[in-house]
Amino acid sequence: MKTIATSSRLKDNYEDYYEDGDSEWRRLGAADKCANIVSLCRDLPHATILEIGAGEGAILKGLSGLGFGEKLHALEISQSGVEAIRSKGIPNLVECLLFDGYELPYDDVKFDLAVLSHVIEHVEYPRKLLYEAARVARHVFVEVPLEDTMRLKTDFVFDKVGHINFYSPVTFRRLVQTCNLEVLKQTVTNPSKAVHRYRYGWKGTVNYYIKEFLLKIFPRLATRVFVYHSSLVCRAETKSDSHDRS
Repeated sequence: MKTIATSSRLKDNYEDYYEDGDSEWRRLGAADKCANIVSLCRDLPHATILEIGAGEGAILKGLSGLGFGEKLHALEISQSGVEAIRSKGIPNLVECLLFDGYELPYDDVKFDLAVLSHVIEHVEYPRKLLYEAARVARHVFVEVPLEDTMRLKTDFVFDKVGHINFYSPVTFRRLVQTCNLEVLKQTVTNPSKAVHRYRYGWKGTVNYYIKEFLLKIFPRLATRVFVYHSSLVCRAETKSDSHDRS
């Protein structure tokens, strides 16, 4: 039986992905992502947190700064990411390990919360990773960009960003549910004005307000036209959960 593993193309793409270290773009994006994690998970146990696909550590640094999580752990596929995280001196970080992209080197229910923030759009076998996340944590937080819009190009072309999966709010939710995970909360958010302004200048500010208005008034139309982010928190279904729906 063939072992599921990350392809050489993806591994090569991310090997030196974080050699440039911190960036204002990543810091601004991490602020939004941390806010979403705290918003959806503040009422859940979160003393021990594992971030899977932790990049260069911007989210871990943000969570530590917010005092969210007493013990933080990180797994990353890129050596440059591991080195960047370890160099940050994040106060609550217990360890940061290199992993193969799928097998999580922890016992069952080791953590209160596993975080997969902007990861599964990069993953060739997202269900495998979701199953593993749910194995090692009581609750799993997942966030993706909603790039399956009416403007998505017909043909796929691989680029340095590395997105290979494209989601709408519904297909994202269904992906999680097909892994026997119960969605407890889901939200759709617009990246912050600071993120838009950093990327597009004054036009980004205008774009931000247009997207905010459309999301509030016509949410379904909004996600068909523009790219937003969707976050959800879930847990493994129990037999009683399945029985209640039957």
